[in-house]
Amino acid sequence: MNFSIAFSNGTNLIDDGFYLVAFRTLANKNYLILALSIIYIITLLGNLVLLAVVLMNSSLHNPKYLAVCNLAVVDISMNSVIIPQMVPVFVFNQNRLSFGTCFSQMFFMHFFGDMESFSLALLAYDRLVAICWPLRYPTINTNLRMMLIIAGIWFLVFLLDIFPVTLAAMLPYCSSREVKSCCCEHGPVYVLACADITYNRRLGTAKTLTTLIGPLTFIIFTYVIVVVAVLRIASVAQRWKAFHTCINHLLLVLIYYMPVILAYVLGNLRLGLVQYADIFNAALTVSVTLPPMLNPIIYSLKTVELRDKIMKFLRKPKVAQEIQN
Repeated sequence: MNFSIAFSNGTNLIDDGFYLVAFRTLANKNYLILALSIIYIITLLGNLVLLAVVLMNSSLHNPKYLAVCNLAVVDISMNSVIIPQMVPVFVFNQNRLSFGTCFSQMFFMHFFGDMESFSLALLAYDRLVAICWPLRYPTINTNLRMMLIIAGIWFLVFLLDIFPVTLAAMLPYCSSREVKSCCCEHGPVYVLACADITYNRRLGTAKTLTTLIGPLTFIIFTYVIVVVAVLRIASVAQRWKAFHTCINHLLLVLIYYMPVILAYVLGNLRLGLVQYADIFNAALTVSVTLPPMLNPIIYSLKTVELRDKIMKFLRKPKVAQEIQN
């Protein structure tokens, strides 16, 4: 997807690009890049192992693990859009991004960030059906139906993100091109336009609330229904078993939503954070990239079936080596 477009007003005919200027006052920013690089490597390893294990075990080819694999693909894509480009920008000071590169990154960063939110809602839907209608689960939640839901979510998120990014790309940028962020985020970029940005601001706010509050509301609603259903179970052991199946998902929800909502609130309250903007951006970057790293680890440790399959998968190279010796 390329947003390098020449506009008729002449202000963007010459592509001066944008310049990322975050972390100027942050001491030892290379340590931050090192930490993010480690996060990225663990993200790749964890999610690729998870995908390989699910693909290689036919017993895991069910709707639940289709949703888990969807989240793994989103996790890899999310951190791949954010972290690799930060190395040349903040280590080698190659902080210029072309017009098209900036808006392409903006789209994919927001797209996969919003997909993360909807993917967590999809897992909540799967848990709702599994706990409230266990006997009808195989007929309600088939592989085909789950794949159609996943495809629908990807298309919906595409529509939600393409319009704000396209409208931002159509604005004239005739003065400052310094983006005060580590990435080409929507907010820090469109405020640089030398035109009325009221509509862009309202559209961006509406999109953010839709992609954050919408899935979160759905997740809360599903767990209210789950709690009511579980409390009706007579056996304490069965209650605990039902709640235990939701623990890993609840951990993913808390890890993702808490930092994002906190950052959104603090960013809009303007509590004198301007002087600490670099520290705030660094903390926000780490908090956004941590969930894609932690998601496969949490699922691997908390899901007995998946944990056993991963242990067998990791033991195979050792067994093969011993046979050869």
